[in-house]
Amino acid sequence: MSQSSIGIGIVGTGFGQKVHIPAFKHHHRTQVVAVYHRDLGTAEKIAAEHQIPHAVDTVEAIAQLPEVEAVSISTPPFLHYEMAKTVLKAKKHLLLEKPTTLSVESAQDLYQLAQAQGVVAAMDFEFRFVPPWQRVKELLADNYVGEKRFIKIDWLAPSRSDPNRPWNWYSQKEKGGGALGAIGSHTFDYISWLFGDIKRLSARLSTAISQRRDPTTGELKLVDADDTGLLMLELADGTLCQVSLSSIAYQGRGHWVEVYGDRATLILGSSNQKDYIYGFTLQGAKFGEPLSQLEIPQRLEFPQTHPDGRITALMRVVDAWVETIENPSAQPTVPTLREGVYSQLLMDLTHQSHKTNRWVEVPRRSDLI
Repeated sequence: MSQSSIGIGIVGTGFGQKVHIPAFKHHHRTQVVAVYHRDLGTAEKIAAEHQIPHAVDTVEAIAQLPEVEAVSISTPPFLHYEMAKTVLKAKKHLLLEKPTTLSVESAQDLYQLAQAQGVVAAMDFEFRFVPPWQRVKELLADNYVGEKRFIKIDWLAPSRSDPNRPWNWYSQKEKGGGALGAIGSHTFDYISWLFGDIKRLSARLSTAISQRRDPTTGELKLVDADDTGLLMLELADGTLCQVSLSSIAYQGRGHWVEVYGDRATLILGSSNQKDYIYGFTLQGAKFGEPLSQLEIPQRLEFPQTHPDGRITALMRVVDAWVETIENPSAQPTVPTLREGVYSQLLMDLTHQSHKTNRWVEVPRRSDLI
């Protein structure tokens, strides 16, 4: 490992093998030096396949390796809290997949621990790093739309639309499964990034496919994790925002963010059902003019791409993570656990609103951490 490389430990070998290992191997400032799996034989097989020097079967072991300076965690969400706590207690930098944890209290605990340990704990909120999304951020900052009148968000994905997909942790609410955790966590982050804090929300969640077959026993098991959600948000500035989320929308329209203002309209969207990073286009229209395609400046484009857009986006997250690690006194360029706490809070309040059938007030971000 070169002196300038950051040694990375990989925890999570599903999404980790598909996205995290390739991203860290391709990145010019990181090198994968260890991989964890609860079964040591599996860990050793993965390590051999990817030329990774160390294979371990406990998170404690990966956190104690001196070659490991930072750890990425991409396990199911019910494992995040204890795993992340172990990494942070070892004073290793952390990159955590969403959703943050299973409760805002656990997310706050991790944030406070990271602060006390003086490490950079980042979240993989990758839409902040996708070129058309970055352009929307710039246009909003330049007051392109003027005073916002209404925001509409649709994220209608087909990933769980096949009722024959097997029952697993994703089917279980108590383990952090469901569309809210999978895509709602991203949505809450980019709403706050693009439009600011949320004042209050009202939500309804549903489970259309209520049973799936256990791949081990063959029996049908209950699915209690949501696969569809409808939310109404009131932003701190009074703007109303409507959000439709679904993971069971076969041939759904994809992922769209529409911003209507008194000066102009912006429509960001992608119908790409095979890759949720690639395929976004941006349209705009000043008042009295038709919608037209808006150019994405070359300076915002990905410097390199990969067949899987998730790898391309994660590499930009890693860019910002490394920059923040190397400049700890500067303003973070990567979303940290502070953003993870806020996203988790909004998920918790969504469940509360659904349960009580009421609007729920959202605490100020400054009161959380």
